Amino acid sequence: MDWVPTLGGHSGPVYEAIVEALRGDIAAGRLHRGQRLPTHRALAQALDLDLTTVTRAYNEARRRGLTEARVGQGTFVAESAAHAPRVAATGIAFDLSMNLPPQPVEADLEGRVARGLAGLQRDYGVSGFLSYQQAGGSEADRGAAADWLRRRVRIAQAERLVVFPGTQTALASLVLALTKPGDTVLTDRLTYPGFKSAALAMGVRLVGVEGNGDGMLPDALKAACARHKPKAVYLIPTIHNPTAITMPQARRAELASVIRSADILLFEDDAYGALDPKAQAMATLIPERSYLAVSLSKCLAPGLRVSFLLTPDRAAAAALANALRVVAQMPVPLMVALVTRWLSDGSADAIVAAVAAEAAARQKLAARALSAQTCSAHPKGHHVWLTLPSSWAGPEFAAHVQRQGLAVVTSDSFSVESPTDGKGPPQAIRLALGAARSRSELVAALDLLVTALKSPAFASRIV
Repeated sequence: MDWVPTLGGHSGPVYEAIVEALRGDIAAGRLHRGQRLPTHRALAQALDLDLTTVTRAYNEARRRGLTEARVGQGTFVAESAAHAPRVAATGIAFDLSMNLPPQPVEADLEGRVARGLAGLQRDYGVSGFLSYQQAGGSEADRGAAADWLRRRVRIAQAERLVVFPGTQTALASLVLALTKPGDTVLTDRLTYPGFKSAALAMGVRLVGVEGNGDGMLPDALKAACARHKPKAVYLIPTIHNPTAITMPQARRAELASVIRSADILLFEDDAYGALDPKAQAMATLIPERSYLAVSLSKCLAPGLRVSFLLTPDRAAAAALANALRVVAQMPVPLMVALVTRWLSDGSADAIVAAVAAEAAARQKLAARALSAQTCSAHPKGHHVWLTLPSSWAGPEFAAHVQRQGLAVVTSDSFSVESPTDGKGPPQAIRLALGAARSRSELVAALDLLVTALKSPAFASRIV
């Protein structure tokens, strides 16, 4: 209640200066999530301002997601800047289906976007970013990306990088440029649905390879290579989607050895690597045959649509840039410029740290709520992989909780097995913790889930 903002140095309206001071104090840790703020009248008196100015400031702060008003209690620092989706599915109160990063208020995404765009306008003007640009990013863009990546991917070089408008476009370009219809690509038996879609669109066959709690089994990969003569293997070594497995280094080295011996390519999806920077990318072990797709969607924000693809050499980068021209022409120049600025000035690191801290807090909430269940998760991951009780089938359970207002994703969405394989996917669901707009919303969603898990399966058939 004793917060008094420092308003000096702001040239705009006073109410905006209050909002900027609030934003800055949250980002600096001087204000904390859930902290109660002074009443409108108390702050107006402390600053010797008109009450309407403070009211306008509080309304603007709430609009930006910095604060929340609680009826009968006052105004508090928000825990999340996430807003309700513009188009929400009818009857869905809690949507844990989309694997989104949380938007903790400490990340200051809206403030950073506003300041970043203003800086670009000031330094370069915006019009230059509204025309066609180089397909794979400028030399400056790729240089900034390489410098940022090199801290955890030591082989990153600008001339081997291609900037893409999102990892889905990068994966589609990989399949387009490096395979042909009828080719086989090996994956885990459960894998990212976006890669499944890209392979299907290009007429490429996916074959699932057996794994265990450490990821794909080297002997199983070796046998699959001998049997299917694949073009490549697609892997998510760090915080696997959906199982949340992070391969230990020994397993990565064993798989890399098999890939080199089989003379195939590695498509490595590094969607979550920034959340676990100690995990070494497999591409560093076999760089001459690796394509490492590094996404910013899960550690910064998915709407930026900026990803990086590290290729084996300069010629491979040129080939993928040509594939990008076919798929999407180029990344969005204004967003690439904003991300490049963030990578260079430390904003990206600050956002990643805030997202990782929030993800860790949500994982602790989930672990507490699901302590009686069989789950796998990463301490800083955005999702939990939950094995259902034997009485429940995945689709049946998903339909049951959806009728109660909760959306989840079942194992069927991730499976590459066909009905003729005789190996159906496990009865499990993925819970996207980051999709909840706040921790309190996540707790409510998990309470609903746990209640449903305890209910008999036949209850879902009662109308």
